[in-house]
Amino acid sequence: MRTQLRTRTLGRGSVEVTSLGLGAAGIAGLYSEVPEEQAHATVHAAWDAGIRYFDTAPHYGIGHSERRLGAALRGRPRAEYTVSTKVGRRLEPTDAGGDDLANGFAVPATHRRVWDFSADGIRRTLDASLERLGLDRVDVVYLHDPDDHAEEAFREGYPVLEKLRAEGVVGAIGAGMNQAGMLTRFLRDTDVDVVLCAGRYTLLDQGALTDLLPAAEERGTSVVIGGAFNSGLLADPKPGARYNYRPARPELLDRALALRAAADRHGTTLRAAALAFCAAHPAVAAVLVGARSPHEVHDCATQFTADVPASLWQELRETGLLPTEAPVPSEESA
Repeated sequence: MRTQLRTRTLGRGSVEVTSLGLGAAGIAGLYSEVPEEQAHATVHAAWDAGIRYFDTAPHYGIGHSERRLGAALRGRPRAEYTVSTKVGRRLEPTDAGGDDLANGFAVPATHRRVWDFSADGIRRTLDASLERLGLDRVDVVYLHDPDDHAEEAFREGYPVLEKLRAEGVVGAIGAGMNQAGMLTRFLRDTDVDVVLCAGRYTLLDQGALTDLLPAAEERGTSVVIGGAFNSGLLADPKPGARYNYRPARPELLDRALALRAAADRHGTTLRAAALAFCAAHPAVAAVLVGARSPHEVHDCATQFTADVPASLWQELRETGLLPTEAPVPSEESA
């Protein structure tokens, strides 16, 4: 069943995204194998749910994500959906054998990743992504995790993205990271359209609230939120659940369980609250969910469009589980 998802424009440009997007790392075998048919069915389910924004990267399954996403979207009207991919990691063939689980993906290790934020490297990486996707263009390109490569990313990587945007090769440019600090620098020192902030604006971590989100509002730049469930802990808090790709520490599990208990008391779910919180900030254009099956897509779409009682947000603030300065849906829509 198709849900009603609002559409937002990224920054001051013309690229539009639906407020809920599909992050395509899951369909590339993140943590465990995902059959090809299931991956395609997941993308089809997202389309049926009204999702028209799809995010991928060469890093995800060393190319599997891009190939699977492109194949699943083939035949869909190109003007009706938005695709973002990432640059900064080139893929080189290798005959080392084995699998890619050391990097988080249950796929054969047919390639190795090479960090490369040079101008030539970015153009080569983007060309390879287009070939895997089977597209003649992507709508958004992010510099991917330049944490340890800041000098090259700002000196060479970002300027070539500006050129690609000016040439009309891409519609919007930005950076995607698991931290807020360097993303804030991108907002203040460059002319990016959007930044993708993963895991730093959630019910468990509001690190982006201090500088990143205010800077985005000030500059008229958009923010896409990834990792709304912090790698799974906010989707299903239990022993062994992941937080930021690793088993959650006991104190974080306790906090997530307290959040779930509060959601239960107010007749909603922790998943609905987690998604609603991310989407409520006025600078946020879209929230990505990393579904790996049609069932997960349907659940995320249902939770995303569910009404979360204002009384829940009031309790979370009163009990210190949520800072009072963080926008909540009832205020955002008022």
